Amino acid sequence: MTKKRILTGDRPTGLLHLGHYVGSLANRVRLQNEYECFFIIADLHTLTTKPSPADIACLADNARQMVLDYFACGIDPAKSVIYLQSAVHEVCELDLIFEMLVTVPRLNRVPSIKEMAKSANLSELPFGLLGYPVLQAADILLPRAHLVPVGKDNESHVELTREIARRFNSMYGAEVFPVPDVMLGEVPTLVGTDGAAKMSKSLGNAIMLSDDAKTVEKKVMGMYTDPDRVRADIPGRVKGNPVFVYHDTFNPDRAEVEELKHRYTKGKVGDVEVKQKLARALNGFLDPLRERRAGYESRRGFVEEVIYDGTQTMRAEARKTLDAATKAMGLASVWNRISRKAEEAKKKQRAGGSIGQT
Repeated sequence: MTKKRILTGDRPTGLLHLGHYVGSLANRVRLQNEYECFFIIADLHTLTTKPSPADIACLADNARQMVLDYFACGIDPAKSVIYLQSAVHEVCELDLIFEMLVTVPRLNRVPSIKEMAKSANLSELPFGLLGYPVLQAADILLPRAHLVPVGKDNESHVELTREIARRFNSMYGAEVFPVPDVMLGEVPTLVGTDGAAKMSKSLGNAIMLSDDAKTVEKKVMGMYTDPDRVRADIPGRVKGNPVFVYHDTFNPDRAEVEELKHRYTKGKVGDVEVKQKLARALNGFLDPLRERRAGYESRRGFVEEVIYDGTQTMRAEARKTLDAATKAMGLASVWNRISRKAEEAKKKQRAGGSIGQT
């Protein structure tokens, strides 16, 4: 039986963090033996908020670092197709086709677009950012994916993809595209260390998967906790407290976590002890990732080879999908008719030109 497919990925804007892990990476690792996995390095998507020459110059190294984070988390390069979006030109063709199936009012209802513009300090909405979910639909449907593991902020994008797939199949009378399901992580949105917003590199509230032990300890000790608790003997709030959110997510010692919660609510433990134990738990979680990352990083050219081979594989899949789509639309026959007539005319011209020649 042929495996179903996964498509997901990330913009190569830098190193990945714990929010990426719980939001999507953990599901990718867990499902890689059950599904045929396609992971996109979405460099074209970075242009929506980072189009400068300086930003573009960083893409190759950012892609390499991001893929190293994939391998560190346990993604097996032998079981995955990891490819560079901009090198698969069919995605732009499919994006153009899908743009005709979506209205501007529908795109204006995608909640994450305005948030992305705000985060990028954009006073006006670029056309490319408005169409970001349409390009994402082309990413998902080009390999004909059945499942999309994403973070909470991309859930609405996958819903638009489902609408586009249904509309295309219905309009052109062919089941070219599967209607993909979305899969959210167990912690769809991880709060940042500041307690004010989701974890984000740009906000400086992230713990990176590649951070060393001392960096993790420093970030944890500076974490936001209960602002009303000024002394250790004052009962504290556990619910919504970022330190305990992280304990619940990353600390495997459940008895320790429950004991800390009990003491915290009774005013019998200080923030320092709670944070120290969290730092220890996080470093215990990250140690195997650091070891795997170092091993892959030592293999010179390996990451680039994986991306190159994956891109070649994706190009072949993309061509199949686009051929099926344009055939269903009748678009492929337009060129076929023109080229056939042109070849017939050329044959007649060559035949006519040879008469009477010696």
